Amino acid sequence: MVIKSVNLETVCGITSKLPVHELPEFAFSGKSNVGKSTLINALMNRKSYARVSEKPGKTQTINYYNVNNACYLVDLPGYGYAGVRLDVKAQWGPMIENYLHTSPSLKAVFLLVDIRHDPSANDVLMFDWVVHSGFVPVIIATKADKLKRSQVAGAVRNIGKILKENSTYGKEVTLQVIPFSGQTKAGLDSIYAVIDGFL
Repeated sequence: MVIKSVNLETVCGITSKLPVHELPEFAFSGKSNVGKSTLINALMNRKSYARVSEKPGKTQTINYYNVNNACYLVDLPGYGYAGVRLDVKAQWGPMIENYLHTSPSLKAVFLLVDIRHDPSANDVLMFDWVVHSGFVPVIIATKADKLKRSQVAGAVRNIGKILKENSTYGKEVTLQVIPFSGQTKAGLDSIYAVIDGFL
């Protein structure tokens, strides 16, 4: 995919009505500080279009990025961070679930998990939500540059194994797990390939 234009077209808060698009949508989900904004910026070939923050919980809205007038990259709120007010956090779940269940243009969901750690209970819950909504998420194992190259394959297998073993709905799905580095951009071509396959 050659990036020609990028536009943050729509930002939806908790009370917003979700837009209906004819162009395909690709959603990105993951716990706070997992590297979601870094990945989206890399995909859009922009340094800081999606806001990257040292402080977890920065993305509190659903952000729609129009890419090349060909598709939308949809940045979902990060989950699992304790520093966000409970009343706000309690509303994110229904907002994300509503998006997964009702967006007619959603083609694929990318679930980001930190390659250095076992998937959390929240990661498994999100995985289940996605599968229950009719999608098999593409798992992105972020921060792959933080491991030795010899450790990556084992960490990738471990993430897939834990997600499936602890899942209610996704025990039988065939998972694709792509290691990604925001530093080196390794894995970006594989993610583009998934998106291009739908386009």
